[in-house]
This record gives sequence, C-alpha cells and structure tokens, in this order.
Amino acid sequence: MDRRSLIKHAGIAGVLAAGIAPAVHAQAAVRWRLASSFPRSLDTIFGSAEMLSKTVKELSSGRFEVTVHPAGELMPAFGVVDALQGDNIEMAQTAAYYFTGKDPIFAFSCAVPFGLTARQTDSWKQYGNGRKLLDAFFAQYNFHTASAGNTGTQMGGWYRKEIKTVEDLKGLKMRMGGGVFGEAMARLGVVSQNIPAGDIYQSLEKGTLDAAEFVGPHDDQKLGLHKVAPFYYYPGWWEGGADLEFFINNKAYAKLSAENKAILDAAMQVAARDMLAKYDAVNPIALKKLVAEGTKLRAFPKALIDAGFKASMDVFAEHEAKSPEFKKIHQDMRTFQRDQILWNRTSEFPFNQYMNGVKI
Repeated sequence: MDRRSLIKHAGIAGVLAAGIAPAVHAQAAVRWRLASSFPRSLDTIFGSAEMLSKTVKELSSGRFEVTVHPAGELMPAFGVVDALQGDNIEMAQTAAYYFTGKDPIFAFSCAVPFGLTARQTDSWKQYGNGRKLLDAFFAQYNFHTASAGNTGTQMGGWYRKEIKTVEDLKGLKMRMGGGVFGEAMARLGVVSQNIPAGDIYQSLEKGTLDAAEFVGPHDDQKLGLHKVAPFYYYPGWWEGGADLEFFINNKAYAKLSAENKAILDAAMQVAARDMLAKYDAVNPIALKKLVAEGTKLRAFPKALIDAGFKASMDVFAEHEAKSPEFKKIHQDMRTFQRDQILWNRTSEFPFNQYMNGVKI
C-alpha cells in the first residue's frame, strides 16, 4: 500500500502508530506583524497591506498570518525603518522617500523628480538593475523590498492660492513626500515639510501649510484636501510613478520555510497589482466629483516645470558629486529611462496622443 492510501485508510491514529506523522504534520503557525506608514482610511494604499494579509492567510490555509497595523498603532508613521533595523517588526509598508533624511538614495526606491512611470519602475526593478542595486543598499538597514503597488503618475497638489509663475512658489509652506523633490522645490523658494498623510488636512486648515501634495483624486478626496485648498494642479512631475513598498526584515525572512517564502512573495505580487489597478479605476471617478464640487483644476505652467527640471538636475548632480553609490544608481536608472522613452515614442505616446484628440 502506498503512502497516500495508508493515510487515507488508517486515519490519524493509524498514521501516528505507523510512525509517519512527522511527514504529514502541519507546519508550525507563523505570525508576523506589518506596520504601515499610512492610515486605515486610505483603502488604496493601506488596502494593499490588507490584500497581502488576506492572500497570505488563504494560500497557507491559516498557517501563516500577517497582521497589519496602520500608522500610529504600533509606532509613528515614519518609525518603521528603525523598527525593522532593530528587529522589532517583520514587515513594513511605506514610501521609501520618507527616509531620505537617512540617505538620499532611499528616494530611488519610490520616486524621484522626472523619474520613471509605474510600468518603467516595475521593469527597472524586475528586469533591470533597480531591485538588485537598491536591496544591496538596504541590506545595511536589515531589510529588502518588494512593490506594494504603484500610484501611477500623481497630481501636483492642492494650493490655497493660484500658481501662475515660479515667483508664486516663493515662501510657500508645502507638504511633500520628501527626497530630492523637496531639495529641488527649496531652490524654487518652497519651504518643504514632510508630514504623515493623516495630519495634512489639519495643517492646511490651520494655515500651517499653504499647499500639500499627496497622491491623486481618490486619496486626496478621502483626506478632504479639496475642502481647505481650492486649486488642484497637475502633473506631479516629481512622481511619474511612485512605488509604495513592502520592507521585509531580512532575519525574519531567512527563518521562513521555502513554502512560506513562496507564499509571501506571491501575496506581495497580488497586492501590488491590485493597488495600481484600483487607482486606475477610482481616480477618474473621484476627479469628476471634485471638479463638480468646485475644485479649480489647473495645469502647471511649462515655465514652472522647466524651472523644476533644472533645479532637480542640479540637485542630482550635487548628490552624485558627494556619493559614488548615489551616482551609480541614478545613472543606471537614467540609462534605463532613455531606452524606455525611445520605445514609448513609437508605442504608447503616439497612441495616447491620438486617443486624447478623438471622441469615443
């Protein structure tokens, strides 16, 4: 009688008596904690962490669980990297550019001004050198990364006054995600502030901020930003495709069985795909509602974007001069980007340009 038939006919008592229990005994339960940098109210971003948790549990039949905790529940929104480095949590969900105070290189794992789109980011990380270079850098902080989902190209934020020229930016107190973008905007006269999503509305309402950028119509509407700042600008040239990420503690991951590693890796891919698809579905609906409710939608003047481009390139050059590792990653990304732009000139760009001009 083969092993399967023996188990079927003998039942659990027979299996134990036969001495083959270790081969069929369920793996010990694994319980992980994930700390997010985002509030529960953001069903898109925080929803990605929830999708991860749900998928891990289903794929493992409940033997592997990841509990998810919004910003402030286990630790402050920006405390997750220190927690991973200290082995206090197994995972985080965050935006890497929140931590450029530790090193500007963090920004490349999320978004940099005039950087990659969502698809280009995914391609650079998976089939270019992006993930390899960044995870080699993140090893010093005791974690590696996987996409938690991309926002796509973001909006340019909410402003209490109209922005017509670069001069209108001078002295503006603005919440922004962080990283090289904040340094570039500082050159244009903006006072950059990096605060958690949950604090943006109150800061705008009180006048502590004059402007704020977060993500796009769906999330911004949920945060109520249209109620305290009427002018909504586009495009967010500093975030052509912001990649939110799961940060995975290296020591905790090493302890997982091969099966649980495969389950976690698969679940992260499910969550990442779900986020971008959801953003593409809900943002157009939210934008129409915002405009119908009185939001003043505006495009940034080209002269302002040009000034932003120059300021950003100057900041990149300064960091390259100080850090060979920054230069290596930046130049690798730009080399990859140039090929992507060349391809897009003959593929999606002319197609989208045509479709934008016809009635369907």
